[in-house]
Amino acid sequence: MIEFLKVFFLGIVQGITEWLPISSTGHMILVDEFIKLDVSPQFMEMFLVVIQFGSILAVVVLFFNKLFPFDFTPDREHFIKKDIMILWFKIFVACIPAAIIGLLYDDIINELFYNYQTVALMLILYGILFIIIEYAHKGKLPKITTLDVISYKTAFLIGIFQTLALIPGTSRSGATIVGAMILGASRVIAAEFTFFLAIPVMFGASLLKLIKFGFNFTGQELTILIGGMIVAFITSILAIKFLMGYIKKHDFKVFGYYRIILGLIVLMYFLV
Repeated sequence: MIEFLKVFFLGIVQGITEWLPISSTGHMILVDEFIKLDVSPQFMEMFLVVIQFGSILAVVVLFFNKLFPFDFTPDREHFIKKDIMILWFKIFVACIPAAIIGLLYDDIINELFYNYQTVALMLILYGILFIIIEYAHKGKLPKITTLDVISYKTAFLIGIFQTLALIPGTSRSGATIVGAMILGASRVIAAEFTFFLAIPVMFGASLLKLIKFGFNFTGQELTILIGGMIVAFITSILAIKFLMGYIKKHDFKVFGYYRIILGLIVLMYFLV
């Protein structure tokens, strides 16, 4: 029961922090200091990545009509929805930079940067950037207000921003949202494209971790993994709905201030 409660809490933290631009890694490092599952280090490393699969499913469910490219209705004009297929091509173009850098340098990045100092610094740095960008964009009308306006060039550039999230503490959603806004996207479109971009990225990362770990789970490990994904799925649905509703009326500055405060807490906790 205690282990299940730990998994439940970890799933909630993952589901919330994966989509809000506040760094899931930063939160997981803090949580791991207080809540440690009774599992091997190898399983825990895999679990913290594969649990994201529940978060991916939340995006697919919530945005199914915008993501599913096939039309099975009897009176359909075309079987394939051209606009959605084009969107998927743009998503895959945006995935290219992170896929290349991640495959080539994942182990090196983890060895050099997976520490509390880097996480704290990135939390604070991107928190400041959020605040600066919001003040810079105040009163300006965005150039990109619909998904179809995103060009392949813009998608690729957003993908380059996503590579910044390979550094722990940056926040994948935070890096891509900041990048998309700098390139002229509205907050809503920046957030939506970030959610869609997460599907192949997080699915690929989860699959690689599973293959690396192997599929020889114990009964307890399988229960922990599935339970974590279910909790992350439910929490992600709530978090995404909250964020999409929030940014229609508010900006991202509150997340910037939160990141700065969290970064300082991480520094103080490990230094004291």
